[in-house]
Amino acid sequence: MTRPFLLGLTGSIGMGKSTTAAMFAEAGVPVWDGDASVHRLYGAGGAAVPVLAGAFPDAIRGGVVDRSVLKAHIAADPTALGRIESLVHPLVAADRSAFIEKARADGAALVVLDIPLLFETGADAWLDATLTVTAPPDVQRARVLERPGMTEAHLDQILARQMPDAEKRARATHVIETIDLEQTRRAVHRLIDQITRDINDGAKHA
Repeated sequence: MTRPFLLGLTGSIGMGKSTTAAMFAEAGVPVWDGDASVHRLYGAGGAAVPVLAGAFPDAIRGGVVDRSVLKAHIAADPTALGRIESLVHPLVAADRSAFIEKARADGAALVVLDIPLLFETGADAWLDATLTVTAPPDVQRARVLERPGMTEAHLDQILARQMPDAEKRARATHVIETIDLEQTRRAVHRLIDQITRDINDGAKHA
């Protein structure tokens, strides 16, 4: 059996990426979540714990990775982030590959990969297609500022580090606007139907 069609999902903070990913899952599409993968790897028994213990022993507390300690290392040492990524990224890639393989074994034709820094990390080079979720800037800001502890200044810092929404939209194969929940859900189902048709047409002509 051939591997599933790989659709990468991304979007800036407050654009509705998690909500859209949940809609794919509700429709029966296997969804791999990059952030959730890191959370598992950093948790009790996670593969990142012994790996990071060698380089950052003080970041391991109670058998789990303390992200606040890692952030302190990154703030204090410009090389720390690169060292952490070099240790963790291969583990994330292995987790993703295992997820795709299980989906293939289960007969899934389509898999969604929720990758926050999709374009920034060059993941679009190996994906079959990409989807950027978007919303107007005022909607985005209102959503994010509702989060506990979020401030205008902190949001501006986050946005300054992220690829601009316009660039993500320009680079994406597909774009879905997430203003209205039902409209977003319908757009998700239309995209699933479109990709499924394309997969079936490709199989006919293979």
